Amino acid sequence: MAVTELNIADVRDAFLVSLNAIHSLQELDDLRVKFTGKKGELTLLLRSVGKLPPEQRKQAGQEMNSLRDEIDIRLAEAEKIIRDAENEKLEIQERIDVTLPPKGRLKGAFHPVLQTMHEIADIMQGLGYSVASGPEHEEDFYNFECLNIPAWHPARDMQDTFYFNDGTLLRTHTSPVQIRAMLQYGAPLRIVCPGKVFRRDNDTTHSPMFNQMEGLLIDKDVSFSVLKGTITEMVNAFFGRSLKARFRASYFPFTEPSMELDIECVECSGHDEDCRVCHGTGWLEVAGMGMVHPNVIRAGKIDPNIYNGFAFGLGLDRLAMLKYGISDLRLLFDGNTAYLLSGWGGEF
Repeated sequence: MAVTELNIADVRDAFLVSLNAIHSLQELDDLRVKFTGKKGELTLLLRSVGKLPPEQRKQAGQEMNSLRDEIDIRLAEAEKIIRDAENEKLEIQERIDVTLPPKGRLKGAFHPVLQTMHEIADIMQGLGYSVASGPEHEEDFYNFECLNIPAWHPARDMQDTFYFNDGTLLRTHTSPVQIRAMLQYGAPLRIVCPGKVFRRDNDTTHSPMFNQMEGLLIDKDVSFSVLKGTITEMVNAFFGRSLKARFRASYFPFTEPSMELDIECVECSGHDEDCRVCHGTGWLEVAGMGMVHPNVIRAGKIDPNIYNGFAFGLGLDRLAMLKYGISDLRLLFDGNTAYLLSGWGGEF
């Protein structure tokens, strides 16, 4: 047997022995380099063909090329086997058993202002009120004119409104919803109107966007005592206990007479001169209200000689801060998810 045949057989045997010991793609790649790389055993053997006698070169070259093809085929087959085994192992590790019960997810919570809105709406629905809504991009007619605030009225300065070039505006209160509801449903009527409102006001205690809820009752022979009973029932139910209340005379162009509601401090009940909430006064202002002005009832296409009613307005942001002990208004709007999802009793 020629010397080249022995060398070729030795290289083939060495390759097969090494191939049987391979267990990973990295080992397979190292084996490929060892036999077919630039300095591989088969490569060096191919380069030695030129040193053979002329009559042996052709046969030796054919045998070496045949061995190289065999090595390439066996390497490809081994690679497929190893890859299939690794993929199967990975599939078993990552397999999801759909018959197992779900692991669940982290519980979230409503934003404290939204939670407050839902709580008060639920209380008022229990008293026979419906929830009404309206556009935030509003017309001057509904936002001011129909609410007894004509163009010359000084109360417009108090609103400090965001106007658009076409004369429309961002609503400064949710009262326009009351007008729209009266025009749509007529009387009798019981509604609450929650939503965002906008004013040019931005400091440590005010935001250019805040949340209100207004209530409206239109019926025959409605008295101020019904208003006082309704608002105190709502406030007590919201805070979960009976609170002392006082009513102070005030002024709003859309109600007459008008009042404001103060409740005892929910933090100290008036017993702490250094209270951070009431600053030692013992009282907190929470709502404005009054008997609906006849001009407003008339703007809603209802006869004020037959029907009267009352309206009230609440600041939802302020109520949320009082109930949940939030000391900084900015915490409600700065997008601190961890803080807002820390739990407000409104899990969903």
